[in-house]
Amino acid sequence: MTANDWLKLMPLIILAATPLVMMLAISVKRSHVIAVVLSVIGLLVSFIAVPAAYSASGDQIGKLLIIDKYALFYFVLMFWATIAIIIPSYQYLEMRFKGNREEYYLLMLTATLGSAVLAASTHFVSFFLGLEILSVSLYALIAYLRQTNEGIEAGFKYLILAAVSSAFLIFGMALVFAKTGSMEFGAIIAFLKEKSNYDLIAVGGVALMMVGFGFKLAVVPFHMWSPDVYEGAPAPVTAFIASVSKGGILALLFRFFGDFNIVQSKPLFAIFAVIAILSMFGGNLLALLQTNIKRLLAYSSIAHFGYILVAFMAGNAQQNFKGVEAATFYIVSYFITIIGAFIIVGLISSEEREGMELKEYRGLYWRHPWLSVALSAMMFSLAGIPLTSGFIAKYYILSSGISVKLWTLVIILIINSALGVYYYLRVTVEMFSNVNEEEKAGLLKPNVGIFSGLLLALLTVALVWLGVFPTGLIASIQAAMF
Repeated sequence: MTANDWLKLMPLIILAATPLVMMLAISVKRSHVIAVVLSVIGLLVSFIAVPAAYSASGDQIGKLLIIDKYALFYFVLMFWATIAIIIPSYQYLEMRFKGNREEYYLLMLTATLGSAVLAASTHFVSFFLGLEILSVSLYALIAYLRQTNEGIEAGFKYLILAAVSSAFLIFGMALVFAKTGSMEFGAIIAFLKEKSNYDLIAVGGVALMMVGFGFKLAVVPFHMWSPDVYEGAPAPVTAFIASVSKGGILALLFRFFGDFNIVQSKPLFAIFAVIAILSMFGGNLLALLQTNIKRLLAYSSIAHFGYILVAFMAGNAQQNFKGVEAATFYIVSYFITIIGAFIIVGLISSEEREGMELKEYRGLYWRHPWLSVALSAMMFSLAGIPLTSGFIAKYYILSSGISVKLWTLVIILIINSALGVYYYLRVTVEMFSNVNEEEKAGLLKPNVGIFSGLLLALLTVALVWLGVFPTGLIASIQAAMF
């Protein structure tokens, strides 16, 4: 490896070294505060190394990784998202977990490393290694609150189903390799361009790989784990699964199919279209029935990733990355809103229980006005209401779908967006409803720390800012895409 290669890898090297430093620190003295500080410092230093990696010449690192502008964009997004999750985790764990807390941050950092490796992968080997680094970390993170039956159940379900999906993924890789003779994304896509309409083994291999993709993204029909895991996992871990974990998979999906026109391949287009349609309808219709906010957000996330798949297919059809640009903007917006929403869920908690039921949010405005305003902004953004980043994100996805005449998908997206407005506004209505003194006494009281409150304020400002002035982020995405 050359000096440029080492420079390119520096963000990943620093991120990988941070857990090692933390383990040495833990061996000397256990301290929750030190663990948080080291985690944030490690992520900040990894972020600071990104400009150096950007300036180094040569993007390809061997055959396994490519550290280009696209990968670096996702690195930055993941690093800052993880920082935003780690900061409120301190208060959450202090309140809800009495055991050793330092390992939580080790696992969070290794999971982020796995997602970052996925974003930079160009080979089946790096793809699978990144996926397993991410998955194994999540097994423990989901069940971290091991004193609760829900946490253990969620971790066990994720472990079993992730193992099954990995088996499908590996079998699909084997079929693709048997037919193409290569594990490199470029060679595989070149083969699919020629024979994707009639080579059943290659298309079947990609379809089996989609089971692995679909499980991690929790799209229909691979979504059954999502509501139980969202409900049983600690609120900050749920935020991580909904954002950084899925972001890494989407980054890899966009890269893998980046030069391939899915619309021209009838079998693959049918697979993606059916998954997108079922995810939009399934996610929204099931979310309408929920009275638990974590399960509501779990089902709504299924619908959101159905929307993203519409933009993804449109981008491949255009071969000019406009759809992927729209999908990437949507991902950034979704990161901000979903992390903010789960931070608030974590803050509305006590030592005995988490604020998951919608009834806990009844009259929140009269108990904590600022928190109710912040959560309302998050709900408005998820619903796609104007002056929020979610509105701009949905507009760009609709625009990309219309530009390539995917009319059926566009119409279904519009219908489902209207369905989503109902259950997001239901949360807001609960917060602004009146409660009597007797009801108020049985509700959880929010405990907002200084750092959590400041972070929540920044996320709220960011989603409104991007809803009014989105051009800066769009320009950054365009620079990374092309």
